[in-house]
Amino acid sequence: MATRPLRPVRRAVPEPGPGELLIEVEVCGVCRTDLHLAEGDLAPRAPGRTPGHEAVGRVVAGGPERSGPAGPSGQSHPSPAVPGIGDRVGVAWLAGTCGVCRYCRAGCENLCPESRYTGWDRDGGFARYLTADARYVYELPQDGRDASELAPLLCAGIIGYRALERAELPPGGRLGLYGFGASAHLTAQLALARGATVHVLTRAGEARRLALELGAASAGDAYDAPPEPLDAAILFAPVGDLVPVALAALDRGGTLAVAGIHLSDIPVLNYADHLFQERTLRSVTANTREDGRSYLAEVAGLPLRVHTVRYAFTDADRALADLAADRVTGVAVLDLRA
Repeated sequence: MATRPLRPVRRAVPEPGPGELLIEVEVCGVCRTDLHLAEGDLAPRAPGRTPGHEAVGRVVAGGPERSGPAGPSGQSHPSPAVPGIGDRVGVAWLAGTCGVCRYCRAGCENLCPESRYTGWDRDGGFARYLTADARYVYELPQDGRDASELAPLLCAGIIGYRALERAELPPGGRLGLYGFGASAHLTAQLALARGATVHVLTRAGEARRLALELGAASAGDAYDAPPEPLDAAILFAPVGDLVPVALAALDRGGTLAVAGIHLSDIPVLNYADHLFQERTLRSVTANTREDGRSYLAEVAGLPLRVHTVRYAFTDADRALADLAADRVTGVAVLDLRA
């Protein structure tokens, strides 16, 4: 990325509205979605929006209790239980939904047509302070765990969890991961803890070495064939050319889940080679709050190795540039505590 799309802006500390929290940010992860927004792959929803949706911070204040109509559909919501002042919380990608559409009522709030997102619809965590709807923040451990190890869980971890669920990996199954960045290195550890055999396919040599260190059975180039047919695969790399490659690697009845919010064009598929024998291709769209709660509860007892590359708050542009050039192994995080 040759340009520097971000610019520092000094703003007043925001005021929390009804049912919102004011949060002082400690650390914010740098996600590939932030890169897509910065590079124009995703159209901005508003000019000058502050990016960042893997924010860990402390509650500074709570707004007034929510009462009466709230949200884009005018529905009433019960007042949330506001975390206490000083509590550590996480702010993730999903920032709000209507709560009344057929998708929300069916437990599929990630498909809500009126869903709103942190760093896209409302200002995110590349800032000293942010506000968030209390119903959409996550309770985080209040122990001495470093915030930089928690921030990546809020998007990279949660979306990897949903992608793994969408891939329908059978117990003890063979999983292929295409691309091995922030989300994949966390998803691999979750799959391994569940008893899966994991094969990693990625162009980055350092990422292949990390995959083997974490317990992957093999690690090859993104366009290589895995050493055995796959029961399921997840495409994390935003590269449409890899869709037929991953589909061809599936065993009969296997599923490929595409985890990114942006993907380059998919080449023409050959029915016999890529889809016949009941192979399935499915997308992953954001996540529900239940996904987030379930994931955080499941990994709470796992010895996760969260590989981070830390950047000063003033180096956010460099973090995006390194992410674009595949110079980040693991997760880039901005440290706002300095």
